[in-house]
Amino acid sequence: MSANSSTVGQRLLQGPVCIGWKQDLEGAVYHLANCFLLLGFMGGSGVYGCFYLFGFLGTGYLCCVLWGWFDACSLDIVLWSFLLTTACLLQLAHLVYRLHEDVLPEEFELLYRTLCLPLQVPLQAYKEIVHCCEEQVLTLATEQTYAVEGETPINRLSLLLSGRIRVSQDGQFLHYIFPYQFMDSPEWESLRPSEEGVFQVTLTAETACSYISWPRRSLHLLLAKERYLSRLFSALLGYDISEKLYGLNEKLFAKFGLRFDIRLPSLYHVLGPAAPDPGPESTEDEEDVHQAAGSPPRATPTKIRQTPPCSPPPAATDPPAAASRARMSRPDSGVLGEDSSSLVLEDFEEVSGSESLMDYRSDGEYMSF
Repeated sequence: MSANSSTVGQRLLQGPVCIGWKQDLEGAVYHLANCFLLLGFMGGSGVYGCFYLFGFLGTGYLCCVLWGWFDACSLDIVLWSFLLTTACLLQLAHLVYRLHEDVLPEEFELLYRTLCLPLQVPLQAYKEIVHCCEEQVLTLATEQTYAVEGETPINRLSLLLSGRIRVSQDGQFLHYIFPYQFMDSPEWESLRPSEEGVFQVTLTAETACSYISWPRRSLHLLLAKERYLSRLFSALLGYDISEKLYGLNEKLFAKFGLRFDIRLPSLYHVLGPAAPDPGPESTEDEEDVHQAAGSPPRATPTKIRQTPPCSPPPAATDPPAAASRARMSRPDSGVLGEDSSSLVLEDFEEVSGSESLMDYRSDGEYMSF
């Protein structure tokens, strides 16, 4: 072993064993090949960096094949260069296949850039979501119903891609659903995976619409398996439901242009569920309402807040007649079933057990009181 190492060292120290060096330079193809190889080894990482790397390397080794065949006339140079060229071409074919496999349909690509890319959702996770809906885009014609109130079962979750959906209940308009909003997020959140139910609203397409839909069972299995996707859908659905609630909040407005929050205590009593029939005492209340036009309204005590006693105001010389306008309740008003034009400030003038909004100029003053 030591004898071999000493022999190699002597050969390195003695210099090359070439009898004579060639006086002329190699041809242009040889230098061109080395230029391509130099550019190829400067490539970066990633898919497009690999395209750059193997593209220049393959071109450089192909030039080496030409140089070995025409100038060097050496079979070993030709064979090795050909093998290296083939390896680079196979790598390029594999990259093309991967890019073709990663390409999504136009609708899903736009959905990813609009909804998921701002949340930095990985493309691989998004592909699992797309695979769950089988990459199918469904359509609705104008005035075609997606769900009928009290009839359509809740067995899927859908996301609107284009068009506009009208949501109504008992024939009364509630709100719209716009592109990239869930069509049935409240229904999805209202049921457990093992429960069944039907829609409580009717969804009708006002224009030609396209949407994607996930089967309820398949999506539940995917979310149970992938914790990241479960958190993602929880955030998206929560945001969508809050947008729908604040859309309903825009229906409450005042005549002088100030908007009120549906979370205000006085509006809560109006918009809350209807109280059950009180029984025999309701007859006396109706009689008091009919006699209200001829007598001034009497102050009813409240348990929510008691006002401290104050000195009576001085009597006026000619007091005007204080006639109270008896307002009968609208039939079938529901919680939010009326049209937006009917929910004006007059509906909230008199609320039992709370201050009236007419005493304040804005909801900010009401809350700060």
